[in-house]
Amino acid sequence: MADSRKSAVPLQQAFDAMRFGHRRTLNLRAQQPTVADAVARCEQWLRQQQVEGASELLIITGRGLRSLDGVSPVREAIAALLHSMRRRNVITAFAEHTAGSFVVTPAPVRALFEVPKRRREPQAASRTPSIPQLAALESDTIGLLSELAHVQLQALGIRGPSPAQLEDEMLRQFSALSPAVGAAADAEARLQQALVRALEEADL
Repeated sequence: MADSRKSAVPLQQAFDAMRFGHRRTLNLRAQQPTVADAVARCEQWLRQQQVEGASELLIITGRGLRSLDGVSPVREAIAALLHSMRRRNVITAFAEHTAGSFVVTPAPVRALFEVPKRRREPQAASRTPSIPQLAALESDTIGLLSELAHVQLQALGIRGPSPAQLEDEMLRQFSALSPAVGAAADAEARLQQALVRALEEADL
């Protein structure tokens, strides 16, 4: 009986590897981070996966069998994070896959622009960027921001936006996407990728 239980674990792992693959799996159990590090890594990873258009993800937290009271603090923190990210339109759904993992469905990129201005939880990165921050971007990035801003404003019934309205919408997009692209060397390239995907989704 014990042997059958042991063999079931590698079998589940094999099915998960086929279903999700390495790029769509975040194994926090193997990394053994602190709770704070796990939350930060998971949030950044989910935002990246959203930008890349992932359809289904696997997050492995572990069951916490060696933790106090047999409860994994990382698992509990990730569960709370997933609830928060669903409210923020980063993901659309999540469910327990096993006792130590979750299956997550990312939201489309355009959902980021549908988040209400007032949220229940504060966000440290919610400050609107200033004009110099946009001026430092490449012309191609500015063009994509402008194009998407026109699309979003037209969806709201604003056919001939004023320069101020267009600029405000561009800043809103930049603020919504900044946490997803991060501050790495390829951040602007990833921002352009996110903007292109958002425009493609707007045409669906």
